[in-house]
Amino acid sequence: MCSSDMKFNSGMGIFSGGLPNQFSGADLLIQSLVQSGVSTIFAYPGGCSIPLHQAMTRYRDKLRVILPRHEQGAGFAAHGYARATGKTGVCMATSGPGATNLVTIIADAKLDSIPILAITGQVGTDSIGSDAFQETPMVEVCRTIAKHHYLVTNINDITRVIKEALYVASTGRQGPVLIDIPKDIQIQSCLPDFDPPINLPGYEPIPVIANDSQKSEVCYEKLFDVINKSKRPVIYAGGGIVSSEAAAELLHFAERTGIPAATTMMGLSIFPREHLLSLGMVGMHGTAYANYAVYNCDLLIALGVRFDDRVTGLAKGFAPNATIVHADIDPSEINKVKQANIFIVDDVKNVLNKLNNMFENSGVISNSDWSDWNIQIGEWKSKNPLNYDYDAPYILPQFAIETLWKMTKDMDVIITSGVGQHQMWTTQFYKFRKPRTWISSCGLGTMGFGLPAAVGAKIAAPDKLVIDIDGDGSFQMNIQEMATCFCEGISVKVMLMNNQHLGMVVQWEDMFNKANRANTYLGRITDPENFGRGNGISPKIRYPDYVKIAEGYGWNALSVSKKNDLQEAIKTMIECPGPFLLDVSIPYKEYVLPMIPAGKTVNEMITRQKNK
Repeated sequence: MCSSDMKFNSGMGIFSGGLPNQFSGADLLIQSLVQSGVSTIFAYPGGCSIPLHQAMTRYRDKLRVILPRHEQGAGFAAHGYARATGKTGVCMATSGPGATNLVTIIADAKLDSIPILAITGQVGTDSIGSDAFQETPMVEVCRTIAKHHYLVTNINDITRVIKEALYVASTGRQGPVLIDIPKDIQIQSCLPDFDPPINLPGYEPIPVIANDSQKSEVCYEKLFDVINKSKRPVIYAGGGIVSSEAAAELLHFAERTGIPAATTMMGLSIFPREHLLSLGMVGMHGTAYANYAVYNCDLLIALGVRFDDRVTGLAKGFAPNATIVHADIDPSEINKVKQANIFIVDDVKNVLNKLNNMFENSGVISNSDWSDWNIQIGEWKSKNPLNYDYDAPYILPQFAIETLWKMTKDMDVIITSGVGQHQMWTTQFYKFRKPRTWISSCGLGTMGFGLPAAVGAKIAAPDKLVIDIDGDGSFQMNIQEMATCFCEGISVKVMLMNNQHLGMVVQWEDMFNKANRANTYLGRITDPENFGRGNGISPKIRYPDYVKIAEGYGWNALSVSKKNDLQEAIKTMIECPGPFLLDVSIPYKEYVLPMIPAGKTVNEMITRQKNK
């Protein structure tokens, strides 16, 4: 019932020469998104996606279309939207360079397990494989970085593909799904079936092993037993807790048992940072006491984590003497990096509910069972706190972020960040209390993530204060999205940690390369060796002028370099009704510590002396 030669006349789904209620492929795709509950899409048009954008104009009352200024901006805005809501973020680009500009966001979503639907236009089916203008084989390009992918070659498949793609992206271990749709399929027409059956042979969101009650009961009984017999237990929790909405269950489990909890960077917001049982983040730039606790524990309860190398360092030196329990929804993560003594393949919310019920039914577990362990952790916390030079006469980045936290901790806030030193300082000095308030590129570590992610988060949560803590190197990667904020009326804030350098690389240069500078200075080349002597701030040669750039985009902006002016500047940023950039001058020779060098263990951890 399809035709490839009918022209759109007027009215949704009605074509000249065709039958009433026929839909073009483009209208069919957009209607399917709307019927599936998608209300926002981040999309940049081009030749092979024009029909899709034309179709979106016919759904303005049901679908908000955000026009970014770069396809990567669209993709990371979709990330921010997904991570703030738990819903699938949707982005769209044209073929060729438009599509390849989404490759990074797809890879990023795969590593961080974020539900993203990326829709790309493609050249006509007759031209595929001919190296046509703006042709790229997106399915092949993304085969190993997408959770699933489709090349739509039949208009009648569109409704099923949309239904399946959204289901796959949002279930099981969440992740990115690609739909590549040729232009001729977009302009064909047919009478659609809007409720086709899903056809995903072999796809099990929660693997069958989790439904093996006999095996499952044995695992839980073993876990219950090892917890009761342990002397030095630690919870190690990650992004799976966020995905499964299990933060409340995790907190209940920790408080019920008295077991301290360390988190990954992805899981940073799942456990209240100020809680007595919180160890903060574990890993390369985690707290010293979290790393000491994991290294010395006799039981590691790993929940929704993948034992990433930035957490483990030298894997065999990570929790070397512990019984390891690993619960994750993805069986491929079990025993991938560390051998688990007990493993459970299931949604971690199910796991925590089961454990909580077991402990409730068994009677009270006294925290005093681990009194010696708690005393030891208290000593580590006392001797190795996160600290910096509190008496520095200039603005240190740790001070700036801690000040921001103190001023916003009682507000409804979402924090995003780019990637670099500022990201790590944020994990250390902004004390998150609840999930979906921290959004950053963790696994792929993509610079330029912060601003567009803030855009998506603000659209998802318009009543919340959304602040991007960024670095000058990372910020410039997607600085063009300032235009999106102004034109779309998106009131995000940016607190820019401006040190004129690629700070994290500078830190590695200083620590491991004899301070040899190799393309890490971002200011003017004029006498770079003289730049930043002393405290690392020399306003006379600061480049570029971010205040002028911001004003050119229609933002309000302010620059601050004096410590005593910082609090008032942050207050101005928070209270400004529109988008605002606060350019904070910080020294470039300030390091993120503690630090476990790559591939090393806690025994090689570099720490800052207390009360520097």
